[in-house]
Amino acid sequence: MAWRIARRAFLSSAACGAAGLVVLRDAASAATTRANDRLRLAHVGVGGRGRELLLGFSRQESSVAFADVNESKAAEMFKRFPDVPRFQDFRAMIDKLGEGIDAVVVATPDHTHAVASAYAIRAGKHVYTEKPLTRTVFESRTLRELARKHKVATSMGNQGTASNQFRRALELIRDGALGTIREVHTWNDQGSADHSEPPKEEAKVPPYLNWDLWLGPAAFRPFHPRWLWWGSWRDFGTANLGNWASHTQNLGFMALKVHTLWFADPATKPIIKVEARVNRINRLAFPKWEHVQWHVPAREGLPPITFQWHNGSSRPGVREDLKKLLGRDVKWGPKEWDDWAGHLIIGSEGMILASGHNATFVMLPEEKFKGVAKEPPEKVERSAGHERDWLLACRGGKPPWANYDYSGPLTEFNMLGNVATQFEGVLEYDPLAGRIVNNAEADKALTMGEYRKGWTL
Repeated sequence: MAWRIARRAFLSSAACGAAGLVVLRDAASAATTRANDRLRLAHVGVGGRGRELLLGFSRQESSVAFADVNESKAAEMFKRFPDVPRFQDFRAMIDKLGEGIDAVVVATPDHTHAVASAYAIRAGKHVYTEKPLTRTVFESRTLRELARKHKVATSMGNQGTASNQFRRALELIRDGALGTIREVHTWNDQGSADHSEPPKEEAKVPPYLNWDLWLGPAAFRPFHPRWLWWGSWRDFGTANLGNWASHTQNLGFMALKVHTLWFADPATKPIIKVEARVNRINRLAFPKWEHVQWHVPAREGLPPITFQWHNGSSRPGVREDLKKLLGRDVKWGPKEWDDWAGHLIIGSEGMILASGHNATFVMLPEEKFKGVAKEPPEKVERSAGHERDWLLACRGGKPPWANYDYSGPLTEFNMLGNVATQFEGVLEYDPLAGRIVNNAEADKALTMGEYRKGWTL
């Protein structure tokens, strides 16, 4: 079944008020829970990041079911929670337990985030999805619309959003402490693997892995262990624009109200222009280095702005570029890692430099802003804790800041970068229609492939 199945049904977004800090809506639960009851959580993926989420959530709520296709990675949690029912197929888990599940936590490889989250939402379950929200632009739009339709509480894993310093930095930016802002730079020194060809050999599937279910919606191929390093393959991962920009580009995207373009008055006809330089165009895997630029139009009374993403320390001149922006040397390399990731918001009166998770920041020049408090926030609400905010929403509280109405546009924005690295020239994206309007081939890449039979959104 094509990724574009039902695409028209999800291309346009309903207009809503978007002048606030984030686009928030009251979420009436389809699976209601009394305020004092423990929520019954089902977990899709309990190894890796899923392990950390399970341990955190299980201290507050009841974990009632696990689904994992890799028994080796799940073994520790299976042993620690021996009485919890376990499944390989999340669809079977949700179908069998039905009303015995209130909410679902999804922490799988990127290519199955959307199908697992959508299946849970259609069943009326609240959903917490690990970052990035999805692998593609189309999937992000689809999840956002599904969550609105089914009125469930949602969140994407983006812990920096809950920190006091993140919220204080947002206040300072909104209050004009940096003056007029027209430029944001985000970087990560890692780059990606830039594979030249897929594995040619077929290996024996290990007994602990259900390879068919691991592939999920992706096209079938013979097993090879190299596929399990999924983050660097376009069929499965999102590289650092998914893995890290979800965190590191968050503050500027929210504070400068870029997300409001997805809910703008259609008469304004907003267009985001995106272009990329890479070591080489590679449709199979992600590049060794990339330099992506988004040209964002005026919105909510704010001027046009450019976001730049610098990924991979091997790009010629990147260290010099960042050194010039920061006004000092860049601390990365064999012995220094302070600047391996960062987010620099540049205004006419000063700058904010935020950490990789945007959980901490400094104002530059430091002497000028010496007396400015960095926490707690003075005007916006404090967070009860990133995961806790979602749990409160599941009980009928206000949506968390990282709900799909915000995280969906953030993910679309970042995944546009992954589309741009596959094409030459400037791409023009209409955030209201969900289309690249000046390049038909790039527009097709918003969906990135086909769903296998039996896997749908």
